[in-house]
Amino acid sequence: MKRSSVKAVTCGMILLACLSTSASAQSKGDWPQWRGPNRDGISKETGLLKQWPAAGPTLVRKLLGAGRGYSSLSVADGLLYTMGLRGEREYVIAFDLAKGKEAWATAHGSAFKNDRGDGPRGTPTVEGGRVYSLGGNGDLSAIEARTGKLIWTMNVLQKFGGSNIQWGISESPLVIGEKVLVNPGGPGASVVALNKKDGSLVWKSQSDRAGYSSAIPVEVGGKTQVVFFTHTRVVGLDLGDGKLLWEYPRAANDVANAATPIARGNRVFVSSDYGNGGGLVEIKAGEKGAVAAREVYFTKEMRNHHSSSILIGEHLYGFSSGILTAMRFDTGEVAWRDRSVGKGSMVYADGMLYCLSENGVVGLVEATPEAYREKGRFRIPQDSLPTWSHPVVAGGHLYLRDQDTIYDYDVRGK
Repeated sequence: MKRSSVKAVTCGMILLACLSTSASAQSKGDWPQWRGPNRDGISKETGLLKQWPAAGPTLVRKLLGAGRGYSSLSVADGLLYTMGLRGEREYVIAFDLAKGKEAWATAHGSAFKNDRGDGPRGTPTVEGGRVYSLGGNGDLSAIEARTGKLIWTMNVLQKFGGSNIQWGISESPLVIGEKVLVNPGGPGASVVALNKKDGSLVWKSQSDRAGYSSAIPVEVGGKTQVVFFTHTRVVGLDLGDGKLLWEYPRAANDVANAATPIARGNRVFVSSDYGNGGGLVEIKAGEKGAVAAREVYFTKEMRNHHSSSILIGEHLYGFSSGILTAMRFDTGEVAWRDRSVGKGSMVYADGMLYCLSENGVVGLVEATPEAYREKGRFRIPQDSLPTWSHPVVAGGHLYLRDQDTIYDYDVRGK
């Protein structure tokens, strides 16, 4: 396959491994941020159903009042968090799962409106007793997780000179240590690190326009870096000062880069749709302490749109445009393809993929490279818009959102 150059700057000896944020200290029944405790789409829960009844798992309840928007869900300490548009204001909203009702709702920012659906897109990040949320117009806030009290707020587009992107800011904030990191896309401030206590600036870096993706942390030679997928490229930045460590432009398209990067060992996979594809980058030590970042392969067999792939064992599982695909991580070799539930998103738990199509079809699929094996499906009622909020498995329950309604299903084994 064709290889392309990947620019790199300095760093130490290389050992690249996924780094858990402090949010990952939550109990295994929690899902405290976008794509779960480690931002990889993986739940550590066990004892879940391996086959669904014909009508699907038991619906425990419906929670109403999530508002308009595509924000997904976070679960921590008995509360479920999301964001939604109510009237002309966006809100961060918490539901008490024991009581089955709203715990609080805090006004968060102005209404983002768009022909592909109004309201916020990002998912709240719960860490250290606070909820950090980024709205469709760039409003970033820190809120007390139990009470909904606003601690600080700012508009990152106005603060750092960025312009909103076509379908609205969609990023979920990354919290590491004392920093909150986001991609407002301003000149000299494409990526910013803020002090999580008060929102003050720690550093700013680069000038790329904002993408729709959410960042991940990785560890390189014992030093933490953050990987962002902006509008134009993938960048690895030093967590301490924002210095550019490496870049990889080939995975980017010129429309919308939305998938979250995936890291294992000294390799990072990043993908986009709109006819583009995905690339695996390997980072190795160069001469005199430099870093050489090299493309291992580029493939059109995994074109993630709004959904991100999940790495289980040696294989990536993801929606390549509208086709669910199993692909070997290190080589790009395809194990199988299936239309499955249709184009959508998914999470992993207890050996199974929980797939949700944008048409409201929900499927349970074995996560195995041997063959596509479906173990049940059902459908949720839909609003007039696609179902783009991603599923969550937490505490033995499957949570799905379609605009104002959150569906809570019991998926524990009997």
